[in-house]
Amino acid sequence: MAGALIEQLITTRSAIAPVLAEPNVLSTQISQFLHGHDAVVLEKKNDWMRVRGADLYEGWVHEAYFSEPRSAAGIRSGWQSDRLMSLGCAVTELGGQLRKLPLGALLSEGDVIAEGNVISADERRAMFPTRGEAITETAMRYFEGTYYQWGGITPWGCDCSGLAQSTYSLHGVQILRDAALQATQGTAIEAGLEGLKPADLLFFSDREDGYITHVALSLGDRKIVHLTLYQGGHAIDDLDSDHPRLRKLRSRFRFARRILG
Repeated sequence: MAGALIEQLITTRSAIAPVLAEPNVLSTQISQFLHGHDAVVLEKKNDWMRVRGADLYEGWVHEAYFSEPRSAAGIRSGWQSDRLMSLGCAVTELGGQLRKLPLGALLSEGDVIAEGNVISADERRAMFPTRGEAITETAMRYFEGTYYQWGGITPWGCDCSGLAQSTYSLHGVQILRDAALQATQGTAIEAGLEGLKPADLLFFSDREDGYITHVALSLGDRKIVHLTLYQGGHAIDDLDSDHPRLRKLRSRFRFARRILG
């Protein structure tokens, strides 16, 4: 039997490492890696690496944000790690440096909690069950007040699909990174806006070709929670509202999909 494929893995050592579309500091951020999360190295170009995360999303990162590459058989999502996870905290590292860590970041061995909250893997499974109402509660509670940031995945700055992915991940469900990819997952809801359950995903497009450009989480009763540029960030909205912004969003609705069985 052939042995397991050995890959070159790197681990994020900064609180957040930006993932860019091109190997250039001026390029667009398309996603992020969090402290303690791993990536697979696909290509190296000077100080830049093209990498793939556990969610299969690819982009370019600067080597300064990461540990030296090491060999390993496969990659595991940081959200499934057995290490302590930040819910928003600050730690004192072994060298005495204070580091702030966002929701989803993993603590390193020797870190001392200075403030905020962390959670073990067992506590995470108990506190964040795989239920629709629990998922939407997390999206409302932990991301309240978050500003809109293209490519962001934390309460320090987030986009629409980052909210969906990080929230689902905290509850033990891996979904893909951007809205167009998320729109391929789960099962179609034939009734459209009718009969939605909490944590169903609603997809929208502002393009003539219908390419999905926005995703929101259903709260039920045609209400949604999402990260939206039009409101600068986190918002809870009623799709039956007569507000011009909500009428426009409603006109861009394309379909909904159910991730949970």
